Amino acid sequence: MKDYLSILIVGTVLGASWLGLSGCGSSTADDRTDAISAVELDERWSGITADRKDPDMTKKVVKSDAEWRAELTPEQYHILREGGTERAFTGALYQNKDTGTYLCAACGQELFASDHKYESGSGWPSFYQPANGRGIDEKVDRSFGMHRTEVTCSRCDSHLGHVFDDGPQPTGQRYCINSAALSFREAGEESKTDPAAEDSADNPS
Repeated sequence: MKDYLSILIVGTVLGASWLGLSGCGSSTADDRTDAISAVELDERWSGITADRKDPDMTKKVVKSDAEWRAELTPEQYHILREGGTERAFTGALYQNKDTGTYLCAACGQELFASDHKYESGSGWPSFYQPANGRGIDEKVDRSFGMHRTEVTCSRCDSHLGHVFDDGPQPTGQRYCINSAALSFREAGEESKTDPAAEDSADNPS
């Protein structure tokens, strides 16, 4: 009986670990260096990439490690800046069904629309396409001996999650995103303060 329980416990732990890796699993900086080109992303999202080259939206937000630590919660910092992953089914926005826009929790950039969110059963917020073609970048992730595609914010390079080819139509994509990497703006609310806009206001040309 004890042997059976030991096998059961080990199997549960390994299963949970595999779910994390095949879902929105962690990445390490050394294993996510190959950026997927903007041309490839434009081809994938030919219908929504007209604004990818908008200079106002592509202005990078660059901060020191100390600044990110001061602005983000420990969980947000671990996920956004260290490529970590929250536990499945625990995120505040996992079951959110309100109408609005999902933003990067680090810099406020628009990433996903509620119209494209769906229940994947993975335990993390899932979307079948980004809100537009300019909000995200994708990188090849070879961590843990796997070959996945990491999703990052194109403005501040924060880790968001991963994208898989097992989503619903019309795209067949599943953007599996950490809830802690997102903030939510309900439809009708004023736009969340944009750090890049603040910088422009403080330093007019």
